[in-house]
Amino acid sequence: MSIAKIGLGILFGGAALVAQDPARLSFEVASIRPSAGTPQQAVAAGARIDGAQFRTAFLTLKDYIAMAYRLKLYQISGPDWIGSDRFDIAAKLPEGTLPSQTMGMMQTLLEERFQLKSHREKKEFPVYALEIAKGGFKMTESPPAPELENLDARAPQAFTGTGSNQGVSINLGPGSSFTFANNKFEAKRLSMAMLVGTLERFLDRPIVNATELNGVYDFSIDVTAEDYRSMLIRSAVVAGVILPPEALRVLDGSSSPASLFDGLEKLGLKLEPRKAPMDVLVVDSALKIPTEN
Repeated sequence: MSIAKIGLGILFGGAALVAQDPARLSFEVASIRPSAGTPQQAVAAGARIDGAQFRTAFLTLKDYIAMAYRLKLYQISGPDWIGSDRFDIAAKLPEGTLPSQTMGMMQTLLEERFQLKSHREKKEFPVYALEIAKGGFKMTESPPAPELENLDARAPQAFTGTGSNQGVSINLGPGSSFTFANNKFEAKRLSMAMLVGTLERFLDRPIVNATELNGVYDFSIDVTAEDYRSMLIRSAVVAGVILPPEALRVLDGSSSPASLFDGLEKLGLKLEPRKAPMDVLVVDSALKIPTEN
């Protein structure tokens, strides 16, 4: 099984790339094409906002719904194909558009071109609550980076992920990133919200941030080879990657990765199992082939 396949869906955990604008906006023009096949040894997926252009590559309709409506992937229910068929989008932004307005435009695009129709429900999920451990929080905030904190709101933004036989590497926005390779999770300038959105792709249930921490942090966590493999396989399942039966059998009866939990404990964090109600968006209907612009 190629680690490249596993890395495809880790980037978009459903948290919005940028804040959603409430105004009903739309792209001037948009091209939606099925994603071309990619080599097995290296793949890339992501989004870029640059000037008047908004581009995405190798994302599923489920990814786009999560981005547009500020949801996690597990909060979206619908036919299997919305999590497997992949599309590239190239769109032109109206003059004066801020990056923060593009997610409202994505909503309009999905509803017009994919004829997306949906409704919302409440559902109780088994979750982990990320909390501060009894011994106290032991991480130090990343040093200030004025060049990142004072970025122009109109500056180009890129959110990309790559996967290969060497592991996965994800860029989550200005200065924030993580890699998961060689039995190690390494993070740069991650907030607790980013950490939650990242870790839950590797675990058997969603995670709720209960830390009330607002800083960003650099850290690393070592995991055992066994946990590393099971975490990669689980992330592939979440991403909608079709895996051979022998790979899926690794998850049969598997428990939570103890070495990851131990690593978090050393940082002064813990994951506590709970149940919590969450919103779910149910896709009632959508076109597998979007209409022309």
